[in-house]
Amino acid sequence: MAMAMAMAVGSCESIVLLYSQPRIPRSALQIRCSSSLASKQTSSSSKIPLALQDFEAVIGVETHVQLGTATKAFCGCLSQYGAQPNSNVCPVCMGLPGALPVLNERVVDFAIKLGLALNCDLSLRSKFDRKQYFYADLPKGYQISQFDIPIARHGSIEVDLPVEYGGGHRKFGITRVHIEEDAGKLVHAGGGGRLSGSPYSLVDLNRAGVPLLEIVSEPDMRTGIEAAEYAAEVARVVKCLGIGSGSMAEGSLRCDVNVSVRPRGQAAFGTKVEIKNMNSCAAMHRAIDFEILRQVALHKEGLESKIRTVTMRAKEGLADYRYFPEPDLLELVLKQEQVDSINEALPELPNETRRRYEALGLSMQDVLVLADDKNVSEYFDSTLEQGADMKMAANWIMGDITAYLKTEKLSISDVKISPSVLAELVTLIKDGTISGKIGKEILPELIRNGGTAKEVIEAKGLTQISDEAEIASLVDKVLLENPKQLEAFKKGKTKLQGFFEGQVMRSTNGRVNPILMKKIVAQKLGLS
Repeated sequence: MAMAMAMAVGSCESIVLLYSQPRIPRSALQIRCSSSLASKQTSSSSKIPLALQDFEAVIGVETHVQLGTATKAFCGCLSQYGAQPNSNVCPVCMGLPGALPVLNERVVDFAIKLGLALNCDLSLRSKFDRKQYFYADLPKGYQISQFDIPIARHGSIEVDLPVEYGGGHRKFGITRVHIEEDAGKLVHAGGGGRLSGSPYSLVDLNRAGVPLLEIVSEPDMRTGIEAAEYAAEVARVVKCLGIGSGSMAEGSLRCDVNVSVRPRGQAAFGTKVEIKNMNSCAAMHRAIDFEILRQVALHKEGLESKIRTVTMRAKEGLADYRYFPEPDLLELVLKQEQVDSINEALPELPNETRRRYEALGLSMQDVLVLADDKNVSEYFDSTLEQGADMKMAANWIMGDITAYLKTEKLSISDVKISPSVLAELVTLIKDGTISGKIGKEILPELIRNGGTAKEVIEAKGLTQISDEAEIASLVDKVLLENPKQLEAFKKGKTKLQGFFEGQVMRSTNGRVNPILMKKIVAQKLGLS
């Protein structure tokens, strides 16, 4: 049952008023922090160490992961991103009377995968609950979720902080992972797409019923960079498992961050503020650091009890949601054989990849770059399997290949240079058949058109000159053509040796073997 036209709902003003009741729990305030606002706080991070000398930030993250299933969680409608409004809907996801949900088995498999990857204890018997609240994009008036018995809980995730932030290994607790369905989407007409100033809103129910996994962390993070790296690691795990795109930019991975500040040594938590609507890990980092500084400033002024922000809506508590077991769905029972089968098929996870690269002897900077993307790490691994020098292969992938991909807005999967050809190129440079300069010259063609390194080198006549007699003749010619520089060298300007070497290299367009050439130049200049 497709509905081509969008459905208009009451005025936005009435929605704002509905959630502007003066019933705001002090421990659960919400603010809207857009990435544009956070980006203005460019100096916040540099002030954090000083601000936290006497205070400690306590940060927890709630992450919603949109699953990459073909259909929705409880009906057969497509969970297609970017479809025409209200084109992927049916009586179940529209909340029509009498429509009954049917659980998508694929969602359960994905939940098991993520629970295992996050080192959680799986609940072999769990259930679904109705989480009830009113909002215009929730057609049923409740959301099917899991309350007291989630499918997974008591887990952990390990991250490595960027070297530029001091590095270090962190382990953060995972409170729970549970299955739930997404709500619809409100499109605010007029007002530049914003709620404020819009005369009415349109409801698109394509997203209603799309399967989500909510991951709730323990409040173990203490800085913005820790929380941002936690979110980035969750995204890496999601992509690695193949259960979703893990893209914050397109909204398939959404994070709500709870931030509070307390004096060091105090056991009780401070006033909690929830930050929403961040579309990247960088924005998340900046927003958290800004909020930490704001709360620290209020503490120092003795105004901790007055911590307030622009309120989007009252933050419901457990009583407001009126949870009760979903009567239209049976208890969710997992078989141990099913769990074991999925566990055995899990791929190498990002943290495991980093530890393996570390054991190989790569620097932490190299480890973090290569293991950041599963496709890149697999490409690197395949290159090593073809016999390439590890450090040289890493440098080429992280340097010239990455630069080319960034310029052309491509991914490693789009390049036509196979791992075996990159290994061939690295080996040719290492054994002196070609110079690094020639390698850089032919790389773009190999990326665009494929082929082997030897084929391109021969076609362009770029084979390295390694014959000592030929190199000696080239050196003699350069010395003969530059008598003034040669005379100056003889009078003590020994730095001109580099000038002569550069001239020889230029005369051959970088084809001369640099090691042999430098040796012969030194001999001709009487240095050896």
